[in-house]
Amino acid sequence: MSDQAVKRAQDVKRRHEAELLRKPNVVAVGIGFRTRGGQPTQEVCIVVSVKTKVPAAQLKRGDLLPASIDGVPIDVVETGVIRAR
Repeated sequence: MSDQAVKRAQDVKRRHEAELLRKPNVVAVGIGFRTRGGQPTQEVCIVVSVKTKVPAAQLKRGDLLPASIDGVPIDVVETGVIRAR
C-alpha cells in the first residue's frame, strides 16, 4: 500500500461521497482494502457499505454502483443498518 494510493482514494471519496450516499441501500462510504473471495487484499479502494447486497439485475440502472470511480476501485460490502450508540 502506498501513501499516494490512499491519498488518491481519499480525494475521490471526498468528491463523490454525497453522490454515493444518495443511492438506495447505501449506508456508509469509506476507504479500505478490497476483499476478494472473502480474503483481504492490499488493494486500496473505496468501500461502499450497503444494508443488503442486491443482484445487479434487480437494481435500476441509476442505482447500480460503479466498479470504480476515477480509476479507484469500489468494493461493496454488506453491513446492515449502521446506528450510532
